[in-house]
Amino acid sequence: MRAIETIKNIWKIEDLRKRIITTILLVLVYRAGTYVVLPGIDPQFLTQLRAQTSGGLMQLLDMFSGGAFSNASIFALGIMPYITASIVIQLLGMALPYFQKLQREGESGRRKLNQYTRYLTVFILLIQGPTYLVNLSVQMGGAFPTDILFTISSTIILTAGSMFIMWLGERITDRGIGNGISFIILVGIIARLPQSLVQEFVMRTATTSGGLVMFLAEIVFLLLVIAASILLVQGTRKIPVQYAKRVVGNKQYGGARQYIPLKVNTAGVMPIIFAQAIMFIPIALVGFSADNANSRFMQSFMSNTGFWYNFVFAVLIILFTYFYTAVTVQPNQMAEDMKRNNGFIPGVKPGKKTAAYIDSIMSRITLPGSIFLAIVAIMPAFAQIAGISAEFSQFFGGTSLLILVGVVLDTLQQIESHLMMRHYDGLLKSGRIKGRTGSIAAY
Repeated sequence: MRAIETIKNIWKIEDLRKRIITTILLVLVYRAGTYVVLPGIDPQFLTQLRAQTSGGLMQLLDMFSGGAFSNASIFALGIMPYITASIVIQLLGMALPYFQKLQREGESGRRKLNQYTRYLTVFILLIQGPTYLVNLSVQMGGAFPTDILFTISSTIILTAGSMFIMWLGERITDRGIGNGISFIILVGIIARLPQSLVQEFVMRTATTSGGLVMFLAEIVFLLLVIAASILLVQGTRKIPVQYAKRVVGNKQYGGARQYIPLKVNTAGVMPIIFAQAIMFIPIALVGFSADNANSRFMQSFMSNTGFWYNFVFAVLIILFTYFYTAVTVQPNQMAEDMKRNNGFIPGVKPGKKTAAYIDSIMSRITLPGSIFLAIVAIMPAFAQIAGISAEFSQFFGGTSLLILVGVVLDTLQQIESHLMMRHYDGLLKSGRIKGRTGSIAAY
């Protein structure tokens, strides 16, 4: 079989084999850490915390941490503070001249920005750590340790745990199969899939009539959403480029027509991750106490099936899609490169006219792409309203599904490039797997 032959070819490549084994070992370390409970916490008294994370926005937060949040683990704060810090640094890069200068300084500037991102991550963790402990004390009641030494030590442990997760992600990027931070999030999402699938199956089959048919219908609909998500990630609009003929000596160069593929969703899954990180901020800032949970504001933004939550979430996704596309795609640079190589778009003058044309094309294809991305993102709310269980509904779109599709395609593309480089057949007969752009691993 072709699949078995491909696995054999992967195993033959020593570098790829080492990278895959390294990735698996680092993932096992991460998964083991999600079950290591904070010192001084009795796991028997976490029933209320697990009930709190069984639905709503808290369930999504727990899924991003791979279940560490509901386990009161040393990894409870997960990787989202790092994502939040990355958002802030990117926004500062658009607002402050100093950060704009760093972005233009190449590798040295990127290292400096990464350093600032880490400092900001630690600052955010030192704020979120005590907030998490406040929530934990509310859920555990009298079983929660009340001394100040426990609060200080636990905050340090939670901060160190999240920084260690970030370090694991960087090692997966450098020595594994790449996209480390994205892969860490993917592992946390996949860890919840088998349990969610089994629970949904048991719930449907327990129904007196038509339960199995409904379950099969849900699976078919899930596959359709996955197919739509893949099209969203891989869809492109091609711009024809004609290259002028050049004669150097006895050889002729250029003259051929090529195409520039512009992705419908250039930003990949970054807008939805950025937007989700913003939606977590109210919980982190306001806290989890019973009084705050009963406030009108918190009720609006803690229910992932509510109108205002999904409306704000969709608007943020559309805005971040435009923002990230503007950062990723540089029409002026593309026009300059074409002009330098004697290329031009038929019917468009080189230079500023070409840049304006590319910018207009990107604006046209980004709008429907961003709207479709927003629709897929809020799909779990409609799935839950339709009667699908809260946990399983998260896989009918939203951050979970788009990250899963995007990171899997990126990982397959990494393996594909290793195979093709050593003259082995790719994972597909076409020999090409299109990944996404805008990976979190870039940070």
